[in-house]
Amino acid sequence: MNPAVVRTVFRTVAIAEAVSWALLLVAMFFKWVLDAEPLGLHEGGVPVAGPIHGGVFVLYVAMAVVSKFVFRWDLKTLVLALAASIPPFFTVWFETWADRSGRLRAPAAASA
Repeated sequence: MNPAVVRTVFRTVAIAEAVSWALLLVAMFFKWVLDAEPLGLHEGGVPVAGPIHGGVFVLYVAMAVVSKFVFRWDLKTLVLALAASIPPFFTVWFETWADRSGRLRAPAAASA
């Protein structure tokens, strides 16, 4: 796999996961706090935002596993990437940290 493509997809999915978290949190706020149905969305939009977030979450987990092999992450980095998917918006933090620390760069080719 092309590391540049994997890096771009991982970064995009990490941001999308955070955005989908925000959508789900807003929908839950409308459902549980305001008891409102904005734009006519049933239960505050949770039935719409929930599956979107779930799908993007699964995609993020898959991209983290792919990235582990493409970028040769150690187990600690993979576990941190997976743990970052649980609290809201931490995928963006992890992606930024991984990029700055060189974990989203292709590993150096072995010398002959």
